[in-house]
Amino acid sequence: MISKTDRLYLMEAQESDINMIMEIENHKDNRDFIWQGTYEQHLSEINDENHLLLKFEKSEDRGIAGYCLIGLDRHSERFELRRIAITEKGKGYGREAIKALMDYAFTELGMNKFWLDVYPDNKTGIALYESLGLKKEGVLRQNYKSERGYLDQVVYSMLRSEYIPKD
Repeated sequence: MISKTDRLYLMEAQESDINMIMEIENHKDNRDFIWQGTYEQHLSEINDENHLLLKFEKSEDRGIAGYCLIGLDRHSERFELRRIAITEKGKGYGREAIKALMDYAFTELGMNKFWLDVYPDNKTGIALYESLGLKKEGVLRQNYKSERGYLDQVVYSMLRSEYIPKD
């Protein structure tokens, strides 16, 4: 376990979690906002020291609340939230998980930058990131080609000097 919040355990995913992660990625509420990986890609992420594939378990019943993929650049001290998806929307699990990830990045790993990118039509995600104090750095115009066409990616970040530790 890398972190515990009031309601969640953030734990490293195992190979036995990959099918569940793929189901979350492909769920109709998530698939337009995150990239879907193959079994082999997720297995590679689990085995790569520059990635963390995490699952979120609810502390009350150990049910799955979501997952995320982290990219680690230890040389430049950057922590990239590459993907995050929550199974039960509107319950605050995403906010709780991201706050824990920010604390882990800055406090435990000593990273200098926490960053992510988001599609402009992900209004819920953008509102969450801004409410957590992440700053909009800019837009990568038509940066990703998907089934929906060419998509912009909005980059958000926080620096260690801007971070206020969780209570």
